[in-house]
Amino acid sequence: MKWNWNRKWSWLPYGVAIAAGVYAGYVAWFAEDRMDLGAGFTSANGRIEGVEIDVAVKTAGRVTAVLVDEGEFVKAGDVLARIDTSVLEAQMREAQAQLRQAKSSVAVAHSQVTQRESERAAADAVVAQREAERDVAKKRVERTESLAKQSATSEQQLDEDRAGYHRAVASLNVAKAQVAAAESSILTANSQIIGAEASVEAQQAMIDRIQADMNDSELKAPSDGRVQYRVAQPGEVLNPGGIVLNLLDVGDVDMTFFLPTAEAGRVAMGCEVRLVLDAAPQYVIPAKVSFVADVAQFTPKTVETAEERQKLMFRVKAKIAPDLLQQYIRSVKTGLPGMAYVRLDEKAPWPDWLQIRMPTP
Repeated sequence: MKWNWNRKWSWLPYGVAIAAGVYAGYVAWFAEDRMDLGAGFTSANGRIEGVEIDVAVKTAGRVTAVLVDEGEFVKAGDVLARIDTSVLEAQMREAQAQLRQAKSSVAVAHSQVTQRESERAAADAVVAQREAERDVAKKRVERTESLAKQSATSEQQLDEDRAGYHRAVASLNVAKAQVAAAESSILTANSQIIGAEASVEAQQAMIDRIQADMNDSELKAPSDGRVQYRVAQPGEVLNPGGIVLNLLDVGDVDMTFFLPTAEAGRVAMGCEVRLVLDAAPQYVIPAKVSFVADVAQFTPKTVETAEERQKLMFRVKAKIAPDLLQQYIRSVKTGLPGMAYVRLDEKAPWPDWLQIRMPTP
């Protein structure tokens, strides 16, 4: 059977006209119904905004890989890109070698202290020996002097004994000086230990810093979000702070709008808000006021009359609950215009057309 194509599509203009009429009627009803807010409400137009995060490099380096594409959803902790670590790896090997050398210096310093303490012990023994020799020489002198008074020994013997006593005293002083020198050497060796241990700590800190830079060479998502832009490509060399990706935090989204002085003064933190987007007027999104500016966004004239004060506008933010955003994470978009309806009177009931209506997740 031959099909008449002209007849098949003859109904199309009527269908389009009917659909347009239905849509126009819906929009007219939607707009008319929304005119009646009541005294306990106010409204303003605004735009959906989100927190944008620039994922950047900490140190200069070459981008080796970008693992995500624009529009892709990522979870907190996901690796987004990698930076070349060849230079950092070389610095790590150098720092580790210097750390081993510093630890060896600590061991040498400890052995020096042990050696100096042994020398001091030997010097103490010599002092004790010299003290004994001095005491013996002193008693010999005393005995010789007693015999000399009785003419039982010669003056020459007395002089020799006295000289022996002085030699013993001098030897004792030399031994005590050696003890003092040994103690000074111990103090010097202990200071060398402190210096060597400080060098170990400095080298360990350098290794930790290099390791932190190596860890940062893997750029990870700070939060759940959607990749908006790939700013850098593999092979590009970036300076410190160079941006690789731009990420939209889909868990922190709000609508920013402006209210005049009289209405902004009645808005409290936590006030309930209903958001209706131009792109989806059939849905009503719940939110709460999270910010009210302390100063007017538009600078007034120098002389303000009552009428001029009414022209001051204050910026207000209505934040969408993060758990609600998580349910519709793949539908979250920023920049969309819409209306914000704020309930100024907690006792005022929401109109039927502002009851919460959300799409199926």
